[in-house]
Amino acid sequence: MLEFLTGSALAASAGLNAYIPLLLIGLGSRFTDLIELPANWAWLQNEWVLGILAVLLVLEILADKVPGVDSVNDIVQTVIRPTSGGLAFGSGTAATTVAITDPATFFSSNQWVPIAVGAGIALAVHLAKLSVRPVANALTAGLAAPVISTVEDVSSVVLSVLAILAPVLALLAMIGGVVLVLRWVRRLRHSRRSTARPARSP
Repeated sequence: MLEFLTGSALAASAGLNAYIPLLLIGLGSRFTDLIELPANWAWLQNEWVLGILAVLLVLEILADKVPGVDSVNDIVQTVIRPTSGGLAFGSGTAATTVAITDPATFFSSNQWVPIAVGAGIALAVHLAKLSVRPVANALTAGLAAPVISTVEDVSSVVLSVLAILAPVLALLAMIGGVVLVLRWVRRLRHSRRSTARPARSP
């Protein structure tokens, strides 16, 4: 159960930022005893992989702060974030995968299930983000982009850390996040309707 919570929180984190959970998993496995990756996931702690993830993270953080560019980046990330979510869920639940050269065994042994579940969770979070960001940019003339992006990045870090250290708290954080987002979306819709409603003449 705790492994499922860990994987779910890491996948949700990947839906916000594709590279933060993978980077934290790799760093945690390489430099601490908090994470022990199975042999088939050991590549995540490779120094080259960590370096590439760090560079991609910097590019993602910068692109996501610029109005207009953030929406283009979100479209590109529609493939990357679910992929990252699948990898994060799989590694976070200590799932093992067989060699790529044997796809028949991979599918017949149900080893694809954790990856698929993680990809689905990350995709759901990503689509929610993709639908909210353009509305927020339109209502604030783009001023909300860096603020929202920073909140998402911090949330991704916090959620990833909680997933590793305290999965139950990570679940509570996800529930709280969903509630806050729903309330915020309602306020955005109300504000949008108020703006679109023509003023009555005296």
